[in-house]
Amino acid sequence: MKPVQPNEKLAAVVGSSPLPRTELTKKLWIYIKKNGLQDKKVRTQINADDKLKAVFGGKTKVSMFEMTKLVSNNLS
Repeated sequence: MKPVQPNEKLAAVVGSSPLPRTELTKKLWIYIKKNGLQDKKVRTQINADDKLKAVFGGKTKVSMFEMTKLVSNNLS
């Protein structure tokens, strides 16, 4: 899989080195779980902290499906 380059907002969460999209997703989920950002009641919702809010375009809650699209906007 071809490596993708995270922008500075996404790099604050997953690191700044280029990595395959699969690894990027793994690192994102590690961050979400480590910080307890998955909604306790609606498990498909992610509650953004300040770093993820920047990645999610200012949104405080996004679905897992929407998250993929928003993360793609932060890749080059």
